Amino acid sequence: MPTPSRALPYDAPALVTTRARASVLTPDGELLSLDANEAAQLLATLPPPLLIHGPATIRRLGLTPPGQVVPWFDLLELFLFLFPTRPVVPTPRGMALALGMMAPDPCEADFLHQLLETLRQSLTRLAETGEADTMRALLPLLSRAGWAWAAFVETELAATPSRQRHPYEALRVWRRLPRWEELAQRPPPGSRPVSPVEARTRLSAILGNKAETRPGQADYASAVTHALAPREGFGIPEIVLAEAGTGTGKTLGYIAPASVWAEQNDGPVWISTYTRHLQRQIEQELHRLYPDDAERRNTVVLRKGRENYLCLLNMEDAVNTLASRPNPSPAALVGLSMLARWAEATEDGDLMGGDLPGWFGDIFGTSTIYGMADRRGECIHGACPHYQTCFVEHSIRRARGANLVIANHALVLSQASWASLARDDVPDEDQLPTRYFFDEGHHLPEAADSAFSLALSGLEAAELRRWLLGAEGSRSRARGLRRRLEDLVATSPALESPLDAILSAAHALPAPGWLGRLNGEDDATEPEVPELITNSAEQFFRALRAQLEARRIGAAGQDTSECELHPAGETLRGAVEPFDTALRRLLTPLETLVERLKALLSEPDDALEAAQRLRIEAMIRSIRRRAISRVEGWIAMLDTVLGDTPESGSAFIDLIRIEYVPGRPGERDIGLHRHWRDPTIPFASVMQGPAHGILITSATLRDQTPPQGESGPDPRLVEQGWQAAETRLGTPHFIKPPMRASLLSPFDYASQTRALIVTDVPPNDLDALASAYRLLFMASEGGALGLFTAISRLRAVHQRIAAPLEEAGLPLYAQHVDTMDNATLVDIFRTELHSCLLGTDAMRDGVDVPGQALRLVVFERTPWPRPDILHRERRKALSPDDPRDYDDRLTRMKLRQAFGRLIRKGDDRGVFVILDRRMPSRLLSAFPEGVDVERVSLAQAVRQIGEFLPHEPHAVTESDPHDV
Repeated sequence: MPTPSRALPYDAPALVTTRARASVLTPDGELLSLDANEAAQLLATLPPPLLIHGPATIRRLGLTPPGQVVPWFDLLELFLFLFPTRPVVPTPRGMALALGMMAPDPCEADFLHQLLETLRQSLTRLAETGEADTMRALLPLLSRAGWAWAAFVETELAATPSRQRHPYEALRVWRRLPRWEELAQRPPPGSRPVSPVEARTRLSAILGNKAETRPGQADYASAVTHALAPREGFGIPEIVLAEAGTGTGKTLGYIAPASVWAEQNDGPVWISTYTRHLQRQIEQELHRLYPDDAERRNTVVLRKGRENYLCLLNMEDAVNTLASRPNPSPAALVGLSMLARWAEATEDGDLMGGDLPGWFGDIFGTSTIYGMADRRGECIHGACPHYQTCFVEHSIRRARGANLVIANHALVLSQASWASLARDDVPDEDQLPTRYFFDEGHHLPEAADSAFSLALSGLEAAELRRWLLGAEGSRSRARGLRRRLEDLVATSPALESPLDAILSAAHALPAPGWLGRLNGEDDATEPEVPELITNSAEQFFRALRAQLEARRIGAAGQDTSECELHPAGETLRGAVEPFDTALRRLLTPLETLVERLKALLSEPDDALEAAQRLRIEAMIRSIRRRAISRVEGWIAMLDTVLGDTPESGSAFIDLIRIEYVPGRPGERDIGLHRHWRDPTIPFASVMQGPAHGILITSATLRDQTPPQGESGPDPRLVEQGWQAAETRLGTPHFIKPPMRASLLSPFDYASQTRALIVTDVPPNDLDALASAYRLLFMASEGGALGLFTAISRLRAVHQRIAAPLEEAGLPLYAQHVDTMDNATLVDIFRTELHSCLLGTDAMRDGVDVPGQALRLVVFERTPWPRPDILHRERRKALSPDDPRDYDDRLTRMKLRQAFGRLIRKGDDRGVFVILDRRMPSRLLSAFPEGVDVERVSLAQAVRQIGEFLPHEPHAVTESDPHDV
């Protein structure tokens, strides 16, 4: 395929592919339907074609996509250049909807020229706006790189040569971004309660007269007000557990009273979610409360951790590195130019789940964005030249004055944890709220387990070394502690000696290449360094691995393997003391450095500028969080190794685990891990101080809904269900018991759904399993979600059914197979109404698809809890009298959550299928009352799906989530 170079796309061929066939428009205007091999051969003879999402398109032809600069005209690249923050699903139909067009079904290759014409008209309109100046400024670099669309954009913009003295100036977006200004500290919020009448009135105002009537929504809003009442005493927050069935309208149900409380008391309510999708959904719902963009921006803020945002200092390093090279990489030029185009237009700089497209990394390279966030805690805060344009600092300051802050469980628990450990000498950068609303509350135990666990692993220790010492001669831009403190050291010599001691002691941590040495691999490129021979950390991790190899049960090639720490073997015990000594040698100068930094803060106010004071405070917090607290925790864990075996029922579970490193194929990390036996204990501990009111809400707080008898549900069963939910969520660890509220779903599940258990699919026959998925998906004509408990089986099924489904006009997408992120896969699934999606059990929480786009959910197996050490110990602790009941409750929770994805509107219809004849009847109470679960053959299931589900073609309506 020739390179576009200075070619123009007006008469270009066009290409749309599936795995089974390709639609090709030739330069002569002939529309061809070819198989993949024929299309690949023809493509080699054609000029650069028009297509959408080049890497995915080329992979469907069985070819390996090249990196940038690509030999085709990808309409996604042009769309991003014109509309850098507008969401678009990377398919022809998705782009049509984003441009306000109707898409044919199916979309053939000739439709791409209609999309091109619409984009050309948009570009002509943009030429008269300020957006054109930014685009013109980037064109010289893009032309130099050979970007496919450069000549087209220059022609349509009538671009003239840039007057900039330095062509890389267009990439230095930090010089053109708005600067934040420090505001006076917000006074503490009031404690005026919200009455149920006020909550209902606000809800009615938000909904308006044309809203869909949702029984129970107003009652739910009234119940939420109890979490906004004044607390009775310190450490005694008002807690509400509110279970609202799917369709109740709980998002607006809690937004209504929360907004009233925030306005009346001049304080924020923090709304926390577990998934990114729900964060986006809440943001969309808030458009109804605050339709004015300026008011909404001042009132509502989305907060995430630093690792999610574009770091302007990292971007400056990347730009300067590129500019210093005589022949910069074309791929890097294109990727950075596109990132700069987005950075100047973005609302908040969020790289992960914000307005940067999820497919950006697949098209421009993941390395373009991976190194742009502060993932290693290297922020230098006030010493950064971009401090006042920093996206993170913007977010923090906006949150201080906002009424509603949307965050995630991880950030909220992390902030509360650090605040509980903080000392009065250095104020925290975040002002803790007094009101917390936890949506997706059924995930709080998992979030707490992640937030309050501790890992002494090779990767964690190596990262600490990197944070302290920097890149140690590699090409990485990592900044060590000396570089982050160099200006302070220059003016405060007392910092020099503890800093030198820290950097010397840090050499006891795993050195670069530690993983290869752990695996017995010799790297001839590494010099022989004496410290590597006696590195106490690496000796400790070798001993951990030896104990794991000796004691683990299962195959050595598993993704994760583990064993208990106790009783520790003699080899491991012998490796602990040198490592413990090395860590204590590191801890002492770290504490000394913090004390001397604090001494600088004690100087008179006129001796330190405000920015310098803030910078020192931030550095103290950073050292305490990134180094001191971590090393203290590691030392405590090492002390446990040398101690006696803990008695059964101790607070912690210590285990040795080896696992694959996410995002680093082939690498496996070894470590000692400590988890709370009940992670809701630290959750309650850190929340009961700052919180005055807590709402924990979900559609599935309980694992089952008690059946309705003639006189209502059995009170005994109701109480058992709530007690189990409270135990799992940790409310018994608070002083005051929670108020309970339960609102049933308004949907008629008995008539809108069917639930089937297929009894004739052998449990370990992959061919039979794949055949079942193929037949079921074809029976529903797409709109099907397949959920798996193992990635290996997902991939095996995908390999077997992708081609036949595509031949039937049902495109198949899959997590862990397609390179796109989960959010993009779900967006495609929602937009392409005849598509099918495969994912692991965990993906079910990210799928919120109303209407016909989701009409079939197929579980490959009963979703039992993973039988690992943590689960074994927790089932004994949390359900000592009946451990099997603990397993059943967790499994019913997963079934309820997955079933709830089927019906999102009053006119939806859906079928839920489990391909596991071993599914026990005692789990069927997970399904809503009125849903009769049938055990049927595969042939019967196929027939029932075909008869029950509607098969009329879909038309885009005003309620379509992607309508523009």
